[in-house]
Amino acid sequence: MHRDTPAFTMDYFGATIPLMEFLGLVPEHIEPGLARTRLPWRVELTNSRGDVHGGTLMSVLDFTLSAAARGGLEAGTSMATIDMTTSFFAPATGELAIEARCLKLGRSIAFCEGEIRNADGEMVCKASGTFRVIRPK
Repeated sequence: MHRDTPAFTMDYFGATIPLMEFLGLVPEHIEPGLARTRLPWRVELTNSRGDVHGGTLMSVLDFTLSAAARGGLEAGTSMATIDMTTSFFAPATGELAIEARCLKLGRSIAFCEGEIRNADGEMVCKASGTFRVIRPK
């Protein structure tokens, strides 16, 4: 690690993911096939209108979807995104709740879906993704 690089210490369901810590994503719950995270609003995450930027939303969805697939797997298993589709429904304002489910987990591929809701419970966006399962050697 470079001497000017901050030490990242947040545990993201058994993984260290500096980007998620940088974004401020908070891991809340994981179990086989389900993951929940939370994203507190920060001005640094917003677009020109003050809404959380779509790229930020896609990044936290990508992580939370893949975490749902990892939830029941052995420690050290990771995921690589093959494909992800995101649909946006409303501006992302305030603190956001992200929930994802693994719909099907095969030996080497996982299929997941999830959504982001604002503090009022309104759906902001949803995504579906396909992930390659990378098992520890």
